[in-house]
Amino acid sequence: MNNLTKMKIEKPAHEVFEAFVDPAKIKQFWFSSSSARWEQGKTVTLSYEEYHAQFDIEVAEVEPNHRIAFYWGEGEERHLVTITLEESDHASTIIVVNEEGFRDDDEDLLPKLIDNKEGWVYMLTCLKAYVEFGITTLRAGLVK
Repeated sequence: MNNLTKMKIEKPAHEVFEAFVDPAKIKQFWFSSSSARWEQGKTVTLSYEEYHAQFDIEVAEVEPNHRIAFYWGEGEERHLVTITLEESDHASTIIVVNEEGFRDDDEDLLPKLIDNKEGWVYMLTCLKAYVEFGITTLRAGLVK
């Protein structure tokens, strides 16, 4: 089972793509650090200093300005996330985040899907604020 989230960003696909793959930019809206530029075949360590969390992702596919796919999680919780950038004109991009790997027979499937959707919407909101307006103060503001 998958979870799909979409948002429109009023910037060209190249700018949105760079916000994800460039460690200096991703820390402005999502993680507090990224160990390397996201490139196909790389394992990248991501950190949330505020939450004392660190984990690795495996970058499975990178098509510049169009698609980024990566694996995160472990065991039965390992998921494939595909971020697709659809430039609707030269000034805006539709971002589609598709996370696959949820088990249909999981007793906690509904709460996991809701929590997951909230996370993607929050990240995309922080991305929109950063790339459109230069706002960096939303990142890591979510309290659970």
